Amino acid sequence: MNPAAQIKFDSFNAFLMKPALRPTSTKKELIVYPESDGKPMAESTKQYDSIVEIKENLEFFFTDDVFIAADLFWYPVEGNNTIRRAPDVMVAIGRPKGHRGSYLQWEENDTPPQVVFEILSPGNTKTEMKEKFKFYNKYGILEYYTYDPNKLILKGYRRGVGGLLEEIPKMNGWISPNLEIKFEMDKKNGLKMFGPNGEPFREIINIEKERKKEKLRADKEKLRADKEKLRADKEEAEKEKERIRADNAEKKLILLMEKLKASGISI
Repeated sequence: MNPAAQIKFDSFNAFLMKPALRPTSTKKELIVYPESDGKPMAESTKQYDSIVEIKENLEFFFTDDVFIAADLFWYPVEGNNTIRRAPDVMVAIGRPKGHRGSYLQWEENDTPPQVVFEILSPGNTKTEMKEKFKFYNKYGILEYYTYDPNKLILKGYRRGVGGLLEEIPKMNGWISPNLEIKFEMDKKNGLKMFGPNGEPFREIINIEKERKKEKLRADKEKLRADKEKLRADKEEAEKEKERIRADNAEKKLILLMEKLKASGISI
């Protein structure tokens, strides 16, 4: 075998002996995003009442394209189920209402909640609250409010010109830039909040009464509209019957005239 042929033969043998490359899988690993950590939403009735009152009043005032949730896991980073928080109350402006098992930010047009409320209980430690602040500061919260219903202490933070959350110097009388709700502190009764229209936040029992009242009003309005539609449909049906009667009479008259004309009778 000549040298040139030997080189080609050796190269071909080397190719046959080369181990096959394994195809690289492009399939993404399935990641589960837990919807609960098994912990209760609140540790006391005061904390629970404050959470529910804030959440339900916000639902009452904001009816369109504002998603509001309490104690719902928020995952800001796709692919990492350990980066998460469950704010006591969170508000995502521009996101549709509806049930969610968790708030997966990449499925929400990459929109982080803009406003978060944390209601403190005796079990909240300084370390825990620092970690929450760091999380909200890092992942884009624009307004962050904490309230201690036992010590009657209200604090607020807003994202400043430097891009970081900065403490609001005076919370009494403060109006949220994004929600337009007003905060007032009463030395005896604690936090009072007012909606964008100036109406005070209602107590939980009154919110339910207002909802029932609003539903009753809506049902009555629907009944009135249905009756009006039924009356209009009935009128239209009568008009149609009259048109058909007139058309039939005209056809009969034309037919009679044609018969008379055929019989040599002129009119």
